[in-house]
Amino acid sequence: MERKAMDDLVAWKSSKNRKPLLLYGARQVGKTFLVKEFGNKFFEDVIYVNFETNDIIGKLIDEDINPQSIIKNLEIVFNKVIDKEKTLIFFDEIQRNTRALTSLKYFCENAPEYYVIGAGSLLGVHINRKDFSFPVGKVDFLTIYPLSFEEFLINTNNSLLIDKIKECFKLNKPMPDLIHKKALDLYYDYLSVGGMPEVVKEFINLNSTINAIDYQKDIIESYKNDITKYSEISDAPKIIATFDSIPVQLAKDNKKFQYKLVQKGGTSTIFGDSINWLVNAGIVNKCVKTKIGVPLKMYEELDSFKLYMNDVGLLTNLSEFPIYLIKNREAVNEMMIGMLTENYVASSLKYNNLNLNYWKSDYDSEIDFILQSEKGLIIPLEVKTSSHIKSRSLNNYMKEFNPEYGIRLSSKNFGFKNNIKSVPLYAVFCINKKSLDIG
Repeated sequence: MERKAMDDLVAWKSSKNRKPLLLYGARQVGKTFLVKEFGNKFFEDVIYVNFETNDIIGKLIDEDINPQSIIKNLEIVFNKVIDKEKTLIFFDEIQRNTRALTSLKYFCENAPEYYVIGAGSLLGVHINRKDFSFPVGKVDFLTIYPLSFEEFLINTNNSLLIDKIKECFKLNKPMPDLIHKKALDLYYDYLSVGGMPEVVKEFINLNSTINAIDYQKDIIESYKNDITKYSEISDAPKIIATFDSIPVQLAKDNKKFQYKLVQKGGTSTIFGDSINWLVNAGIVNKCVKTKIGVPLKMYEELDSFKLYMNDVGLLTNLSEFPIYLIKNREAVNEMMIGMLTENYVASSLKYNNLNLNYWKSDYDSEIDFILQSEKGLIIPLEVKTSSHIKSRSLNNYMKEFNPEYGIRLSSKNFGFKNNIKSVPLYAVFCINKKSLDIG
């Protein structure tokens, strides 16, 4: 699997101010494979320690977290010399050993010449515990997400299509019809498959979305097993109930998260911590309602939000959405496809480090996503599932706030009309903070 995050790892290796690196990301987004591949390509040797399976190293670190002692113990256990310039030390599932996580501070302060990476599926949950002291300022961070649609195209041998999409996006230039149709077909495949590496790999090997479903089910079950295993006994049922409610939440016209849909009489007091657990685990993304102002963060209304899955393929599976309806051009206009489309857009924007916000007026106009550019432009983004693009909400927003321009995502081709930039759904990966300034 080719991953764009490999470039981030290479940049980290070359940085003069490099600190130990921590990788965040949900289970099975490909963190372990990526770091091992990075180690094999750019180092002569890799020392790999998985704290879920390696008790020996864990116990040795519990006794002494001095970097030099750790290095010596690793050399003895693995029977090889660790060269500070040629060896990558990889601590996987590092959240399982608090002392190992703390040791990164001392690697930063006393042994910065060593290349050390830590990763963990529930790292976000662990370090957000109230009783945990985190080495602030002593580590670099990198979040790994499921494969974006751009990476999906790369790994399905469609890299030349990426170049054409980027060209048309930049110039607001219509894509040739046949290529536009091909890109849409691949986008609909992605709605079914999503971006979890093992699922994409199975899709590529068999050229079938059907077989990928079993892999998606396994990942969903692994999430629920983690919830049961790593959360408090009293919290696990509430977290799982919150997780299972996501398709119901997103299937509504008003997709604002409603606690009563998780359980009758549900409140933020009962389920608030469950939502935080899922967000910290990287399983869901939160999109918060905002008023319009710069910076958007200062205008967020934190009690109003939507929850999207970290991967659209997992949402397709969790909601038991029939794949043939996604592939059927007549059925693709159905309202229920809207939740998959919005989820795809949310995860794509998150991948590009854009904050997720939406806007709703007092008179029921709603914009799916409100984006802030690098220079502070506030750009409305509306999502349509098909080529039917009439929208009262976007028109009302444009009249009220007079933004530099607006973006409408749909199955229509590229274009620019009435100050609206038309972007096909398959080109969301082109939208980032820098591109928003160019328009």
